[in-house]
Amino acid sequence: MDELDIEAVADPDLDDPVLVEGLPGVGHVGKLAAEHLLEEKDSEVVRRVYSEHFPPQVGVGEDGTTELVCAEIHAVELDDRDLLVLTGDHQAGDNAGHYRLTDAFLDVAEEFGVESVYALGGVPTGELIDEYSVLGAATDAEFVAELEDVGVEFREDEPAGGIVGTSGLLLGLGERRGVRAACLMGETSGYLVDPKSAQAVLEVLEDALGFEVDFESLEERAEEMEDVANKIQEMESQQAGMATDEDLRYIG
Repeated sequence: MDELDIEAVADPDLDDPVLVEGLPGVGHVGKLAAEHLLEEKDSEVVRRVYSEHFPPQVGVGEDGTTELVCAEIHAVELDDRDLLVLTGDHQAGDNAGHYRLTDAFLDVAEEFGVESVYALGGVPTGELIDEYSVLGAATDAEFVAELEDVGVEFREDEPAGGIVGTSGLLLGLGERRGVRAACLMGETSGYLVDPKSAQAVLEVLEDALGFEVDFESLEERAEEMEDVANKIQEMESQQAGMATDEDLRYIG
């Protein structure tokens, strides 16, 4: 296999498409958001991207069949404008791979006429939170103003250390290609998979792009994670000798 192999699966005619990226990261926020979007909307795979920069493994399905690790780009046709949704179970395992894969994703986006990109992810707080804010970064001041209008917060020097991985490079490499790009980051403790943060990010994306999704299944997952988190807090509080009702808050 070559360093990169892009498999063309379908070539639908899309209306003013936007690329939405949701790969694994902090709290799996972006991945959860992208997967939920695909679950709630009709979609089809248009490209599969294989690369030696992904882990050397295959996934095993429920029926026992295997599939080589890859990233998938799905087309979602909406009423006003369409989406290309980038998902996968892995990011590149090395710096060069991040650059080469992101370039490949942008190549596919350009094939379909994409002019705007939204990268979805999480930003760790390192502490328990009850109210979820969505932080942002964008390639130009006009984009910043548009996202502020739908509730995105822009904080100086946050996230600390910048935005790494595919999400960050979609902005950096996208800007060099003349593509408008933004990153929407849901606050999350960073301890567990965080459906509530994913929902907060998706709600902002809904407002920004003018579509709606149902959140019932995501809310059910959030309740399950809340039960797990409460049990973990209970155990920690008991070990510390100070378990109280006030300590058993939701962990993001």
